[in-house]
Amino acid sequence: MKKQRKLGMAIGLVWVCTACFGQEVCSNKQTPQQIDARIDELIAKMTVSERIAQLQDRAPAIERLGLPSYNWWNEGLHGLARDGYATVFPQAIGLAATWDAPLLHEVGDVVSTEARAKFYSHGGENTPRFGGLTVWSPNINIFRDPRWGRGQETYGEDPFLTATLGTQFVEGVQGNDPFYLKADATPKHFAAHSGPEEGRDSFNAVVSPHDLADTYLPAFHALTTNAHAAALMCSYNEIDGTPSCASGNNLQDLVRERWGFKGYVVSDCDAVGNIAGYHHFATDNAHGAADALNAGVDLDCGNTYAALSKSLDQNLTTEAKLNQALHRLLLARVRLGMLDPLSCSPYRDIGAEELDSPAHHTLALRAAEESIVLLKNDGVLPLQASTQKVSVIGPTADMVKVLEANYHGTALHPITPLDGFRSRFHDVSYAQGSLLAEGVSAPVPRNALRVAAAPGSSAGLQAEYFDKASLEGTPAFQNTAEKIDFDLNRASFLPALKSKQYAARWTGFLVPPAAGSYTLRVNIERCWDCTTHDGFRLFVDDKLVLENHGAKGDADHKTFDFVDTAPHAIRLEYLHTGEDDGVALEWEPPAAALLDQAVQTAAKSDVIVAFVGLSPDLEGEALQLRLKGFNGGDRTSLDLPEAQRTLLSRLTQLHKPVIIVLTSGSGVALGPEAKDAAGVLEAWYPGEAGGEALAGILAGNVNPSGRLPVTFYRSVDDLPAFTDYSMAHRTYRYFDGPVLFPFGYGLSYSHFQYGQLRLSTHMLKTSEPLVAMVTVHNESQREGTEVAELYLQPPQASGAPRLTLQGVQRVALRPGETRELTFKLAPGQLSTVDTSGARTVRAGEYKLFVGGVQPDLNVSKGVAFRIEGASLPQ
Repeated sequence: MKKQRKLGMAIGLVWVCTACFGQEVCSNKQTPQQIDARIDELIAKMTVSERIAQLQDRAPAIERLGLPSYNWWNEGLHGLARDGYATVFPQAIGLAATWDAPLLHEVGDVVSTEARAKFYSHGGENTPRFGGLTVWSPNINIFRDPRWGRGQETYGEDPFLTATLGTQFVEGVQGNDPFYLKADATPKHFAAHSGPEEGRDSFNAVVSPHDLADTYLPAFHALTTNAHAAALMCSYNEIDGTPSCASGNNLQDLVRERWGFKGYVVSDCDAVGNIAGYHHFATDNAHGAADALNAGVDLDCGNTYAALSKSLDQNLTTEAKLNQALHRLLLARVRLGMLDPLSCSPYRDIGAEELDSPAHHTLALRAAEESIVLLKNDGVLPLQASTQKVSVIGPTADMVKVLEANYHGTALHPITPLDGFRSRFHDVSYAQGSLLAEGVSAPVPRNALRVAAAPGSSAGLQAEYFDKASLEGTPAFQNTAEKIDFDLNRASFLPALKSKQYAARWTGFLVPPAAGSYTLRVNIERCWDCTTHDGFRLFVDDKLVLENHGAKGDADHKTFDFVDTAPHAIRLEYLHTGEDDGVALEWEPPAAALLDQAVQTAAKSDVIVAFVGLSPDLEGEALQLRLKGFNGGDRTSLDLPEAQRTLLSRLTQLHKPVIIVLTSGSGVALGPEAKDAAGVLEAWYPGEAGGEALAGILAGNVNPSGRLPVTFYRSVDDLPAFTDYSMAHRTYRYFDGPVLFPFGYGLSYSHFQYGQLRLSTHMLKTSEPLVAMVTVHNESQREGTEVAELYLQPPQASGAPRLTLQGVQRVALRPGETRELTFKLAPGQLSTVDTSGARTVRAGEYKLFVGGVQPDLNVSKGVAFRIEGASLPQ
């Protein structure tokens, strides 16, 4: 086989194309038949065992055929993930809160740009995990219940909004070349998958035909047909008794035959093994692997497909199905340009300078600004940055994890809220105030660390960084680290530290805010599939108190009884020898000490900004966590943890304006805290520029425009059981009880007035579209962006939703400006689903509503129209 070599521009690495099929013609110059013939010829030269190995996510090289190895697993949920420095956008739920589909296209484009940069930096072949071009995003599961910890990864509770945003994200990821894909997008987890995390490997989601067609499938249908997603991921759970990755009815009959999906299907990781191991749907892995392959799963994330050799021996599947799956996977690699000369690729000039570039950071800032939702404003906002003394209080005010959420890259310059406020406001004080919850440690705050013991010495610790996994010799770099809270996922403390193995030493003093019992913890984020782990040594008052040589079972915390507030010498030594993801020096101080310090700090200010909420340590994927309000990554309560409620209560007793900023992946049920606050904002997990965005909004430099993509309920008592997948009494579409904040809610510093909604007709046939028009006027003296939301109320037959979102437009208006908006509704948008799962446009009375928030059906009458004629299947 001929090898094609070319220096990657702006990278300086050699591109090696070892499987160019011995020809110079680029694949985009050939017919589909010619490409298929080339692929089939390559498959025919492989042994059966070689073919089976190619159907697993770590596909090995076949050197005699010139086929390089490839690791299919990569993530790009809200920025390229887990492979070093990359742009970190707001978590997906925050991106959804922008209600800005073109923005999602730009975010997807950045994800694939940075994936290309990483792919080329790895040499373009033999890539490590998270180094390839097959991006297992977006997560378009419907966020049906706020208890689900992974709901933060979704675009919220509405099928229309999810499909609209997901379509743009997929198209952004995959690029606009007619043949070569910039990267593959992989909508997941098909189809009804939204918790609980505990027991997810064996859980059976019982879903009615109506709910499946009405709620769970529409976004997947849109992304596989309209957006032409390259891939699809099946989920862990069963759907009505059949494991998702073994369901030929869904993957083959529905997705491939009825929808016409031409891409490949990948399993969630180890989901194929779960078919026998957890679901007991199959007797062993040979039967389970055959079930998945026969159902249409082409790629096994895991190694269960290794059992396909036994499956073939037992006639459980066929070699033809094996070849068909492999053909789809090799075609995907051809369309990604992996098996062509680099000169064929329209993306060949993408270089490492694209990774978290200034332009990408600017987009992350814009996304964060648009994602933040103003929920309450008693007139105190925006603040006066140049004159007011502001105290920044709370456990999430200065925490990197709260910026990055899960499935993230490493931000080059993460800006926490505290950083943002210090840059924007002239007089800022800070106190941690509380932990997130009792028993959950937090990074030791910067105001508890000093370079020297003398009062008034600089905050932080003296840092020394070594470009080898040793503390011997002269440090490569030195600086002052304000705190030890680092994300090191395939990255280092400083971009200039290039070695994969390195070391650090931090020295200084810990200053407890009060006497009492303090637990210190060195928290190393362990790489879950690594065999070696980072070690550390912690010294307090020149005594070695903690030491870990890399074993997971070594002690990582120790409790001290400090009799006063005298400084204590502290030194932490850290050796990065593997691929562990980060290191933080954390503590669990006396609750009263943090609380008193916060009250004393806040009492000296004009206004208090309280950062409270959740974190990825409390909600997320399959967490090993059991404490009040939380279980295994999910939530058992919507309430703010008690420690934070106590903090807010004490702050409001100071009778100063309190602005609450929530960080979370879903709704948090604030009780009297919200009533007493002068302002409330939802910031989600806002990404690398989150602190800058929040400071800009609170200072009035940015006008908030975010809208809730989920309902904020009052309590879990208002909801059905978490394990109940029926949509009855769930989401704004079917829930008709009182809520804290409705889906679609969000305030602005401007005020907008809508004119009368006008329709192209008030009588139409089932096959006809409808056009709706409305004027929006900014009647305030401040420029702002309004999010116009169009809702449809279908005839209230059995099972019909009370409302459905059918149109979204973001419009920026100058003071006094008026704009006319036009919404075009295709016949399919006027359809409903019956109990059998059939979707049709039916005759009857309908209503449309438009405004900056979901309509109150008890007040708003809407504009009526009628559809006549025979039902039209959709």
